[in-house]
Amino acid sequence: MALFSVFQTTFLLALLSLRTHQSEVLSEPLPWAPESLKVSINSTHQCLHLQWSVHNLAYHQELKMVFQIEISRIKTSNVIWVENYSTTVKGNQVLHWSWESKLPLECAKHFIRMRSAVDDATTPEQRFWSNWSSWEEVDVQNSLGHEPLFVFPKDKLVEEGSNVTICYVSRSQQNNISCYLEGVRMQGQQLDPNVSMFNLYDVAFIRETGTNIYCKVDRGDDIKGIVLFVSKILEEPKDFSCETRDFQTLSCTWDPGRDTGLLKQLPQSYTLFESFSGKKILCKHKSWCNWQVAPESQEMYNFTLTAENYLRKRSVHILFNLAHRVHPMAPFNVLFNDVSVTNATITWKVHSTGNYYTLLCQVELYGEGKVIQKHNVSVKVNGELVLSGLQPDTEYSAQVRCANANHFWKWSEWTRQNFTTVEAAPSEAPDIWRNVKSVQGYCVVTLFWKPLTRLQANGEILFYNIVVKDLDRPSGLQLLSVPAPANRTELTLDQRSYQIHVTANNSVGTSPASVLVVSGDPGDEVEEERVKGTEGGFSLSWKPQLGNITGYVVEWCDRPRDPPCDLQWKHLGPNTTSTVISSDAFRPGVRYNFRIYGISTEMVPHLLEKKTGYSQELAPSDNPRVVMSNLTSHSFTLSWKDYSTESQPSFIRGYHVYLKSKAGQCHPGSEKAVLSDDSVCCKYKIDDPKQKTFVVGNLQPESFYEFLVTPYSAVGEGPHGAFTKVTTPDEYSPMLIRIILPMIFCILLIMILCYLKSQWMKEKCYPDIPDPYKSSVLSLIKSKENPRLTIMNIKDCVPDTIEVVNKHEGTGKSPTEPEAAKPTYLYLLPAEESYSGPGPCICFENFTYNQAASDSASCGHVPVPTKAPSQLGLLTSSENLLTALEKNCMNSLEEIPAGESSLNYVSQVASPMSGEKSSLPTNPPQPELCSEYKMQMAIPLGLAAPSSSGSSSLSSITLLDEGEHYH
Repeated sequence: MALFSVFQTTFLLALLSLRTHQSEVLSEPLPWAPESLKVSINSTHQCLHLQWSVHNLAYHQELKMVFQIEISRIKTSNVIWVENYSTTVKGNQVLHWSWESKLPLECAKHFIRMRSAVDDATTPEQRFWSNWSSWEEVDVQNSLGHEPLFVFPKDKLVEEGSNVTICYVSRSQQNNISCYLEGVRMQGQQLDPNVSMFNLYDVAFIRETGTNIYCKVDRGDDIKGIVLFVSKILEEPKDFSCETRDFQTLSCTWDPGRDTGLLKQLPQSYTLFESFSGKKILCKHKSWCNWQVAPESQEMYNFTLTAENYLRKRSVHILFNLAHRVHPMAPFNVLFNDVSVTNATITWKVHSTGNYYTLLCQVELYGEGKVIQKHNVSVKVNGELVLSGLQPDTEYSAQVRCANANHFWKWSEWTRQNFTTVEAAPSEAPDIWRNVKSVQGYCVVTLFWKPLTRLQANGEILFYNIVVKDLDRPSGLQLLSVPAPANRTELTLDQRSYQIHVTANNSVGTSPASVLVVSGDPGDEVEEERVKGTEGGFSLSWKPQLGNITGYVVEWCDRPRDPPCDLQWKHLGPNTTSTVISSDAFRPGVRYNFRIYGISTEMVPHLLEKKTGYSQELAPSDNPRVVMSNLTSHSFTLSWKDYSTESQPSFIRGYHVYLKSKAGQCHPGSEKAVLSDDSVCCKYKIDDPKQKTFVVGNLQPESFYEFLVTPYSAVGEGPHGAFTKVTTPDEYSPMLIRIILPMIFCILLIMILCYLKSQWMKEKCYPDIPDPYKSSVLSLIKSKENPRLTIMNIKDCVPDTIEVVNKHEGTGKSPTEPEAAKPTYLYLLPAEESYSGPGPCICFENFTYNQAASDSASCGHVPVPTKAPSQLGLLTSSENLLTALEKNCMNSLEEIPAGESSLNYVSQVASPMSGEKSSLPTNPPQPELCSEYKMQMAIPLGLAAPSSSGSSSLSSITLLDEGEHYH
């Protein structure tokens, strides 16, 4: 145990002695330590450049060494970069090393130190680090100046997608500073009280003029900014290739790719290097460059193309044999010789490429815009080829190109030339057809023909010859020439059969003739069938005809709605019984009519079938104009006879009659329908399109209805426009009308007859009444108070006599009544003894007051007394007379029974003699009948005469007995 303790102590002492020796060795300076360390700054590239040297190294001695470099930021303990730099050191050599800082150098202090170690196999004993050199401080802020705010880095150039660090340095006391990237505020990190940095990741290209970054002091005027130039990444050149056209120059081309976007700030260059010759040129263009072929006939070439800018470098390589990259130049002097109707010879020349090279040339012939012939010819200098199988009077185009026949690389450019063959007579007969109409006993034939194609015409068609031959009279022949480009003519022929020949003519000759026979027989009428069209056209078929049929013709109009008809036709063979008619002119909703004719061996067309259809049916475009009639209280009739179904965009299958009512009930024969406006109505269906009348029945009297008639087809019905309103009448109104109308007619007839017989009716029913202004009584009335009085009043009329007529009821006569009873007059004038004869009178009669006395309408003259005018004072005293008459009349009316008396009025005496009224005749004539004016005043008949002793002024009154007439 003691021995183990002694051994352990001895081992520890030996180990301590070894450590002490090593410490003494390491404390000694390394003979090849770095010395004279200097640090410089490149602010543009944000780089630190170090240079140093190694002393105690022999002049010719080379030693491989490792230098360890440490970089600290802000303070020496904050180491941000450590790198070992290995290099071979020679005696008295100055060494260099650079470091690029991500953070702008102006934003913080930097400290640098280094140490070295030998890394050489010749000196294994020196493989340990030397002592560190002293720290070298780099502070760029001391040289910034005294401005309050700085932003770094200045005009930095980076590639798209890089990470960039931005910082600002503030000299002001205010630290509230904000920084913005294209107007967007950035969030940063503060390094010290006056410095903050901002990290930008994956920066993008915005514009060629760069990206704007600025910082400003809040609530201040200090603002500073920088421009960050972001470049697109330089791309590698694509499609790099070199070729020669004359064995003197190599032309190299490539695709440079997209631009970097900063051509002014970051130009890119292209360099071409050939490794076999060691030559290098700087290309002036960014997509191509020329290289002169070596005079010693170098065959192999190895090119390196380098694209480079400040940030990046790209390279591509190519290796080739010169003889395999020959691109011949285009042929020249292309000519056409010996051009005929169907042949032509083409010749050309090529550029020489030496006696050892043969070119393969390709010739292409174009006709109507497409290649119709292709030929290959081997040539060295000149080429020649005969082109055959051409069409007369046809324009052609031929082109030639060449390539290396031994080692094909590329074709040369095309050399093109045009030529035209010579004309020939037309090779085909024109395609003809006709349209026949009968007008006023004549046959009007419109003859159509289709222009010949260029291949058929063999030249320019100048005119068409038409020969019309009368088959009934062989001597009848008509010749007609129609200049081109006309395609129709009109012929007026008799109702006979004619044979028509049509030929086309150019400057060389005449085409074969087309023959057609026009017959005066219209043929049998055939029924029309419907056919359904598609987008591809109309598929037509017909029954084959027995007998000698040379072919069929289908006829139609491309635009049937635009007269005149654009007639089209199609010739088919005798074994064809179906075809498809298609045309770009076909439109949906248009009805097309097709006629199928059979052509006999005598070239006479016969109508076989008619077909009609639509390429696409559309819903009816309009509704019929409906006329309503026979309106009753329970029904009315609708008719639309003027509605044409031919002009509709589809086949009309029938009609729908819509009826609206407030009740909303639908009767048998109709069904309920909901319209687009959600209204409910009754719908009647008419399945026959020819039926254009409809009776709407089962209606209610005095009810309001609305109706609409619209057609329908397989694709829909007509538009639902405005409904027509109707109100049914009262149930008894027709009966009243049947009664009232005849009555009104009869009344009108009677009125017309009365109007025609008005004079007769006037004389019989209401004769003229004399004018009171013309009465002779007015001449007797002379009122002093009113001398202008012209109208006769009752008080102004003094009657002479009163006729009293008494009649008994019944039709039988009294046996005591005399046979000739005459009217008796009551004399109202004063009676004179000397006067005994009758005097003149004027009788008045009014049937309104006297109906019973109408048959005794005569009166006699009243006897006028012969007395001096002074005794006729009663004439001028009408008031006294009226008073007396009134009293007597009242008394008389009380005594006379009703219905037994009638009154006649007798006017005053009007003397027919001239002279004074007092000169009365002594012998007046007997009473005479007179009827000038009838009835002036009413006095009851049977008036009792007053006594002679009364106070009346009447001097003489004669009383009337019952049943007698007194005068």
